[in-house]
Amino acid sequence: MAVRVLIERNIDLGQEPKLHQLLTQLRAKAMEVKGYISGETLRALDDPKRFLVISTWNSIEEWKAWQNNPERKKLQEEVNKLLRTPETTTVFTNI
Repeated sequence: MAVRVLIERNIDLGQEPKLHQLLTQLRAKAMEVKGYISGETLRALDDPKRFLVISTWNSIEEWKAWQNNPERKKLQEEVNKLLRTPETTTVFTNI
């Protein structure tokens, strides 16, 4: 069953170019792994420090495999350096 993964991140102003670069790299790598369907990145209009990444995966197992992928973890460490607060991740499925 397909799942949607929502990852919310808050960064300091001025870090947007670096975050954009890292998120682009993450998406490019995700596109190469089994189970990835699509993704998009959104920025809050009322809070330009707040970003939301929505990705769709074939299954929770394939998402978890990507979440634990060493290449993803390496890029995630770089993203974490830009965060004001820990990111939140929520996985949804259709009912």
